Amino acid sequence: MTSNSVQFHVFETATGFAALAWSEAGVTRFVLPTASRAGAERAVLRRLPDAAPGAPAAAVAGASALACRYFSGEAVAFDAVPLDLDGQPAFFVRVYEALRQVGWGRTTTYGALAAAIGAPREAARDVGEAMAKNPMPLLIPCHRVLAAGGKLGGFSAPGGAETKARMLRLEGVDLVAPAPRQAAFAF
Repeated sequence: MTSNSVQFHVFETATGFAALAWSEAGVTRFVLPTASRAGAERAVLRRLPDAAPGAPAAAVAGASALACRYFSGEAVAFDAVPLDLDGQPAFFVRVYEALRQVGWGRTTTYGALAAAIGAPREAARDVGEAMAKNPMPLLIPCHRVLAAGGKLGGFSAPGGAETKARMLRLEGVDLVAPAPRQAAFAF
């Protein structure tokens, strides 16, 4: 594999077919489970048209094994999986590195994540942009980032917010709708 080449591997999890793409530096893309092997492959090639199928190296094979365990409901951590974030804006890299520290069954908010990297809470929108452009959902656990007040917020992966909620439920996170702030008047 040349230093610029990217390979990918499609594998089956308990919830569908996922895919990992990698370079010599680490994982470059993760595709959340989809209904078919062909769908996972298409999702990789849509973003990385020059990627070629390949047999994953040990670190990448370990990441796919962790993903299989995750989607079977086992608490796992991906923080040791090497990532290749080359080409990502520096702000996004800082956000992604901080988010990788938010473990199984825990959540944070866009504003808290901004504060964790030393940015003002007003940078929450920029954190949201980083989440929307996350090339490796699950490995960079953007599903664990909630909107202010513990609201679910958006999720740009296929299935949208329902996929995010399903992943959080898998981790035992109970998303209860907040109680209304003002009760209705009864006349």
